[in-house]
Amino acid sequence: MESVALAAPVTALEFVGDVLLAGTGPEVAAFRLSGGDGPAAAAVGRRSVLREASVQGLRAEPGPGPVVRVAVFGGRWLAVLAVRDGGERLAACGGGGAREVGARVWEARWAAGGRLALALGGGSVGLYEWRGGGRWLRRASCGGAGALRCAALAGTGWARLALAAGTAAGTVVVWRAAAAATPRRRLVGHRGAVLALCYAAPRGLLASASEDRSVRLWAVGELGDGDGDGEGSCLMVCYGHGARVAAVGLRGRCPVSAGEDGACLEWDGGGGVRRTRRGHRGALRALALRPAGGHLATGGHDGGVRLWRPRPAAPVAAAAALGAPERPRAVLLAGPRRVLALGEAGGLAAYEAAAERWVPVLPSPAAGGSRGVLAAAPLPGGAEALCALGGGDGRLVLFALDRPGAAAELRLFEGAVRGLGWTPRPGLPPNTAALLASGPDGELLWLDVAHRPGRAPRVRLMGRYLLPPCKQRWHTCAAFLPQGGLLVCGDRRGSLLLFPCSSSPGRAAESASVADGGTDPVSEDSGSDLEPSWLSRKGALPLEAPVFVLFGLHGKMGVTSVTCHGGYIYSTGRDGVYRQLRLQGQRLEVLRKHRPCKGLQWIEELRFTPGGDLLVLGFHADNFVVWSSRTGENLHRIPCGGGHRSWSYWSSPSAESFAFIKSGDVMLYHREAEPCEQQVLLASLHGREIACVRRLGAVEVPGHATLNVFVTGSEDTTACVLALSERSRAAVPLAWLSDHISSVRALALAGPAGPGDEGFGDKGLSALLFSAGGRAQIECYRLLCAGDPASESTVACQVIHVASHRLDEHWERKKNRHKLVKMDPETRYMSLSVVPGTSTERLSTPWKFLTAACSDGSVRVFGLLEAARKLVLVAESFHHQRCVLKVEAFLHTRAGGERRHLLCSAATDGSIAFWDITSPIADAADTLHRAEGEMQPLALGAPLLTVMAHSCGVNSLHIRETPEGRYLVASGSDDGSIHVCLLEVALGRGEDAVGTCLHVLERVARPCAHAAHVTGIRVLRPDLLLSASVDQRLTLWRRGPGGLDALSTTFFHVPDLAEMDCWEVGEAGGALQYHCVLCGQGLEMLRGTAPPEPPAPEAPR
Repeated sequence: MESVALAAPVTALEFVGDVLLAGTGPEVAAFRLSGGDGPAAAAVGRRSVLREASVQGLRAEPGPGPVVRVAVFGGRWLAVLAVRDGGERLAACGGGGAREVGARVWEARWAAGGRLALALGGGSVGLYEWRGGGRWLRRASCGGAGALRCAALAGTGWARLALAAGTAAGTVVVWRAAAAATPRRRLVGHRGAVLALCYAAPRGLLASASEDRSVRLWAVGELGDGDGDGEGSCLMVCYGHGARVAAVGLRGRCPVSAGEDGACLEWDGGGGVRRTRRGHRGALRALALRPAGGHLATGGHDGGVRLWRPRPAAPVAAAAALGAPERPRAVLLAGPRRVLALGEAGGLAAYEAAAERWVPVLPSPAAGGSRGVLAAAPLPGGAEALCALGGGDGRLVLFALDRPGAAAELRLFEGAVRGLGWTPRPGLPPNTAALLASGPDGELLWLDVAHRPGRAPRVRLMGRYLLPPCKQRWHTCAAFLPQGGLLVCGDRRGSLLLFPCSSSPGRAAESASVADGGTDPVSEDSGSDLEPSWLSRKGALPLEAPVFVLFGLHGKMGVTSVTCHGGYIYSTGRDGVYRQLRLQGQRLEVLRKHRPCKGLQWIEELRFTPGGDLLVLGFHADNFVVWSSRTGENLHRIPCGGGHRSWSYWSSPSAESFAFIKSGDVMLYHREAEPCEQQVLLASLHGREIACVRRLGAVEVPGHATLNVFVTGSEDTTACVLALSERSRAAVPLAWLSDHISSVRALALAGPAGPGDEGFGDKGLSALLFSAGGRAQIECYRLLCAGDPASESTVACQVIHVASHRLDEHWERKKNRHKLVKMDPETRYMSLSVVPGTSTERLSTPWKFLTAACSDGSVRVFGLLEAARKLVLVAESFHHQRCVLKVEAFLHTRAGGERRHLLCSAATDGSIAFWDITSPIADAADTLHRAEGEMQPLALGAPLLTVMAHSCGVNSLHIRETPEGRYLVASGSDDGSIHVCLLEVALGRGEDAVGTCLHVLERVARPCAHAAHVTGIRVLRPDLLLSASVDQRLTLWRRGPGGLDALSTTFFHVPDLAEMDCWEVGEAGGALQYHCVLCGQGLEMLRGTAPPEPPAPEAPR
């Protein structure tokens, strides 16, 4: 078999001129960097270099030239690459590929004559001639060093070659190759193993990184100097990482470190953190500094590579107090440096940053005293704004900010104006904006306001709406939908409301003086004659109720924003999530919810950038943050005291501003816009081990290579839909699923997987996805994938959340549960399998059924009704009395059309049980139909057959039907063994489960088939099996009368293998073409060709 695509942790990085090389698994990827304002960096080449090891280091030969040689080492393997044509060509040097040098290579350094000095395991150093067949020129060993964990070399000749090595005991030992009897220096101070070293010869500095989460800077002088004996002095100890420090570099006299906490820290000369860079989804494993230009690159366990551009070391922008003329009640930004402040007495003032002074706008009280609300909308051109000021007495003042004297004053309500906001409306003239105002008793008014230069704005009442009854009955945000003539509003109760906005009769209730263009200044009694007229005209329009309500969607804290983008509706709230919805007729359908990052308790708004990034505005504790979905980092983090106070944010291509009220004053944070500091060169996948994988199918895009779409689940509590390309050999995430609160350990797909299947459309893929894991949680999604040549991945994926289930859901609804003892144990779902052939006319309702293996010793069956979005537990059995590791459901059909749903379960004692679940499924479907989706779990009964296949836990299980109607059951165990049995199903008369019998016709076992746990097994053909193990071996077996015979073994590059999935591609020349995907610490796809089937034995004469 051959590897066709790989996504592995990035373990090495090196700058080679304008090229960045990254070691990912056994491969080296090349990225061409941009120069100045040129095009962005991009991947230009990729090559597999090492055979059975991951790349641990890359060392470029110093000196200019069109061809640069790079030493690549990892494990006991060494290779030399030639980098040509800006990284587009990566060629092997030295007359061959990788060479095994006999010991682990910790470090490599180019020496005189183009040779390589190598630091090896066991405390030895040598001079190696890599050209030709490869041979050692000099070699020396040093005793007393202990177990090494890292090394750094200095010097170019053997006489001055020196080695600094970090040990597992936490010391750094230094010795010279020419006199390597004992270490000449010992640097003591770390309390854990030393994991990384960096030596800067011109300054005589050595930086060390350790398991104790510290970075130390040592003054060691020239390591190769024979007179430089002694202990060396520690200049600086740096603490700031939250986990082990995996890599360290030196920029001048200041260390730069990368840790397993996902942070890259740049330190100052006093041991403090000068700058923190975050963005990876997991631990960092590699770091490289570019000597020219100040760039640095980071690589992580998530398989991502990020390039960080230099940013001037300017002081951190802080919020400045503006000294408001009176105690502020509300603050609003009308531009990047223009702040409006509404005082508690009702006066309105504007702060002009150019003059650094406050300018009165409206005298006190401008609109009803201290209970005023303020809103502003920018006018075309961006230099002016249209302002609305609502008061506690129900009055509304409308004016242009450049001419507040020409204002329109209206009496909207008998009580206070509760909510006020400008809302973009498609189809309005450029000088007109829509304003929504809510008052007492849930009344909501829609006004169209037209700006008239030099005159008071013209106001037209377009609609009146009534919000549903609740304690806090006013709107907080709104958006006009571009289709359907509808208005969607979010209220303080957390509900989303849908109102009609195209059925208004067109009669405009208009103020007489405003219509005539009155421009009298606003005074205390200027609107007294207008109030009866306005209120009477307002009553001419009927109050319209919402046509659809999603009550309490965002909880009791309220909806904060509603945005329309790309044909979808997005809502945010103070519950820390944002939801994606779509319009179905006159209904809102929730597709899914997103929790963008941990700790973001309050999401205020979403902003979609022209570059395709999604910015999330919200609050993390008492900080206002702007979080980038593309880079996974906080672009801004401003301490403000929390979001409960009045605040305002303004962003433009040239500047970012944030104003808020604190300590009775107006504070302004302002920062000029800067280019993005980081660029994603290789997309990040999961930050922790991938626990499960399933193939969704293949998507063909005209003009592009066919992409295989997979779903992965990880220990980092997320699931990911991604595309693997055989052309680029890289993975591209399409969608992230973050609804789980614990690890995702199992996946199952129900639906089509390719053309020709029922339900598969010509435009793409559609399937139901079930994901499960810790905390007894199951989530169900509908996945829709189709080709999209305009997108970067060329594939678009739409995710619709269908249903979810937790065993302790009833517990969450109990009152005073803190006084009770929780009886449900902590349960994990270990495996899932969809029962085939259940969504047919044979059942009263189109239910789909799912089986689950549980850690509490049970086998459970769930029913899903997608139309009602219900996932219900329908049956269970605790027969195994121990952790159930695997389940597999299959369908048996007799010649007469009689069907039996069978289930196979395997546990930690090595037993495999077989069940007939036909009757429980039929009874459950009838009960669910009568009880409208609610029922008590049924009993599965006793299994039909139990086979003791292994001596310990069963980690892999697969069932395949033979052409004769029998079933091959293959399993792999913790002890490295493989077991295969051939079953025959015999059905009696009637529908009684007692009439179903299973007979074992043949059993084949192969002890010690692998050297470690067998975590993946597939029956490719009745005579062929494929198994994969934690020993990183993929073995093809032939099943014969005498047992299992190994045909071939392939080394794969995914450590800690967790699961395998296989699929057939087609027949080519009579041979079976198949692919498999492996997951663990990475993801790899391989392709193979099965040998032809053996000829059938001749019948005896």
